[in-house]
Amino acid sequence: MKPQLEVVQIGRSQSFKAWEHGYPFHTVRWHFHPEYEIHHVVATTGHYFVGDFIGEFAPGNLVLTGPNLPHNWVSDVPAGAAVPLRGRVVQFSEEFFSDATKAFPELAACADVLERSRRGALFPAATAELAAPLLEELVGAQGIRRVELFLRLVDILSHAADVVELASSGYLPDPSGFMSEGINKVLAYISCHLTEPFSESDLAAIAGQSTGGFSRSFRRHTGMALVQYVKRLRINLACQLLMSEAGLSITEICYAAGYNNISNFNRQFLEQKGMPPSRFRALLSENASAEIAA
Repeated sequence: MKPQLEVVQIGRSQSFKAWEHGYPFHTVRWHFHPEYEIHHVVATTGHYFVGDFIGEFAPGNLVLTGPNLPHNWVSDVPAGAAVPLRGRVVQFSEEFFSDATKAFPELAACADVLERSRRGALFPAATAELAAPLLEELVGAQGIRRVELFLRLVDILSHAADVVELASSGYLPDPSGFMSEGINKVLAYISCHLTEPFSESDLAAIAGQSTGGFSRSFRRHTGMALVQYVKRLRINLACQLLMSEAGLSITEICYAAGYNNISNFNRQFLEQKGMPPSRFRALLSENASAEIAA
């Protein structure tokens, strides 16, 4: 299932877009856009989808999604029912924030949370409580007050503790440029041969290091052990197949993702995604059905 491009129209007299909507609504579909988006749920419960992440939401759910990161919130609402106000949204471009930071260098304090949003940043309840009244007023605000509210909002987000990144590391920009040449070669090899068998000693030889030295270097550059890194990439590949290849069975996806044991595949998928692959696929179907209904 490919996400659809949403064209975000920000008025010429505006720096950003702030609006609210009910449910169902035409933007409730699997989609992406180049703008950052602050999404706050006011009413309903259901499932939300950010990259390859699937979770449950309730009122107060506050998420910042980065540029081009697919996302959708699907409410558990009876067929034919309508909710007048489901959530509030603020959208702004990278260019706008970059230009604003040049004018006001203090905005550089937001760089960390904006970077984390590239995987989807989920904020704790305490942050959502602080942001909620600002978002409510921001939707109808005018003039300088509008800018004041926006700056206050991003300040709250940038100081939030316990922010959770949602999508897997496969959705992060490629960090290879910051790594050594040997590790770059290894990452390229893993990417090309992800579903094939290889050993740590094989990769150490590619990097031109001893096995022990490679193990330490790999962990230092990626933040995790080789086995953990490969498992994450293979499960991420499985998620992509579940999202795009409806005709493949779970067993076929298991082998296509580089696993040779369905029990191990199910166990690893459950460990990383919090649900078995069959449930992940079922929720994707619900997402697609909600899009059709809308």
